[in-house]
Amino acid sequence: MKTRGLISVTLFLVAFSLLTQAVADNDYSARLISPTAGQVLYAGQTVRVEWQARLPHTDAVGCEMELVLSLDGGTTFNTYITPPLDPKARYFYWTVPNTPTNAAMLDIRFGCEVFYPESRSPQTASPFVISTNR
Repeated sequence: MKTRGLISVTLFLVAFSLLTQAVADNDYSARLISPTAGQVLYAGQTVRVEWQARLPHTDAVGCEMELVLSLDGGTTFNTYITPPLDPKARYFYWTVPNTPTNAAMLDIRFGCEVFYPESRSPQTASPFVISTNR
């Protein structure tokens, strides 16, 4: 009887370990590298937007990343500044729009159509400024 109990506990622990790893592998997070918090960007300027990302473990097709701009400190994100990007992308060049604000913020999104829901990663620690004056 002790052997059966030990086997049951061992199997449970192995299953729990695998489940925990599967959940951990499906986490998504991103961190903006550039522009930095407080940086002033100017309308018409071309800047390199760069980020790091931890993607979930998925072999699904149709995966993409998109960056969305907020002009009101993250209350709304409604201006897509990239087309759908390959999930391996970690930068792109952006021409700053003529939309002055002291509270610009980016949301770095990832999703795989029906296989992995679109996940958001608002960059609340990295608000920047868009100005028309140099």
